[in-house]
Amino acid sequence: MTAHHTSQQSDGAQLRLADDSDAAAAEEAAEVGQARFEELIAADSRVEPRDWMPDPYRKTLVRQVSQHAHSEIIGMQPEGNWITRAPSLKRKAILMAKVQDEAGHGLYLYSAAETLGTSRDEMLDQLYTGRAKYSSIFNYPARTWADVGAIGWLVDGAAITNQVPLCRASYGPYGRAMVRVCKEESFHQRQGWEILYSLSHGTDAQHRMAQEAVDRFYGPALQMFGPPDSDSPNSNQSMAWNIKRFSNDELRQRFVDMIVPQADALGLTLPDPHLTWNEERGHYDFGDLDWDEFFSVLKGNGPLSRQRLEHYRNARDDGAWVREAATAYARRGQQDQSALLGA
Repeated sequence: MTAHHTSQQSDGAQLRLADDSDAAAAEEAAEVGQARFEELIAADSRVEPRDWMPDPYRKTLVRQVSQHAHSEIIGMQPEGNWITRAPSLKRKAILMAKVQDEAGHGLYLYSAAETLGTSRDEMLDQLYTGRAKYSSIFNYPARTWADVGAIGWLVDGAAITNQVPLCRASYGPYGRAMVRVCKEESFHQRQGWEILYSLSHGTDAQHRMAQEAVDRFYGPALQMFGPPDSDSPNSNQSMAWNIKRFSNDELRQRFVDMIVPQADALGLTLPDPHLTWNEERGHYDFGDLDWDEFFSVLKGNGPLSRQRLEHYRNARDDGAWVREAATAYARRGQQDQSALLGA
């Protein structure tokens, strides 16, 4: 055995010892982190980006927050299509502000998801290539001006019911983003209500238009809370981690209880013959939803699924030069600042 060979054996042994030491330190850090994470969840406190968190918790949040962000971005399309056709300048201005709000919601949520270690470019690429999901409700068309009202009252109303509890989500950046999102969504719901109220109390044709819009969006809006609890395997874990606070069925029931008296005030009828007050439960009973349709739309077979994604792709491609110019401008600013500091 040569002296050179002996030296190689010694170096190899030292490397193995270093690797074993690093692995032991990482394992100890993970045990400490897991214990701290469980303490935070048990105390109903916030988990922040600097805190250790289990990989399944992180993956669940990235999936949920990015899907929420994608929904805000795709959700601009049904109403954005009505900005130039809104019946007055005031209606146009209000709708424009609302669509702009939705874009802002997407940006808040992408920022929150980025703190979990997934880049915005990666999330946007997932949406562009069709690998990411978004809320199935936005694959339905907005055929009339009354549909814009139904989207505001029913779709944004369902969103608020679902999202207000998320203001207390255990992940800090997500919960804080939801506070502002919910405040603005409340305005959106009122805007939808006011549109439907005006139409419902207008001419017979306007009342009929409002009723038809509610008939179209009632079922898909109730499906926004997700499948029944028995078919939602991720809900229990999300609730155990304090991301979600209520199950899909609990939130759906809250929403139904809320909109029944609102529909009466609007002078409109909800399209469900099984909708009756249950004195014993203290809630409204309602009929079964078309879950075959829900899962079909979720798989990309909605009335406008392909059009929504294609429109997003075209908009992103057309805006590439803007992103490149903004990046070049920011880089130039950094260079100028570095030159000043070095002068």
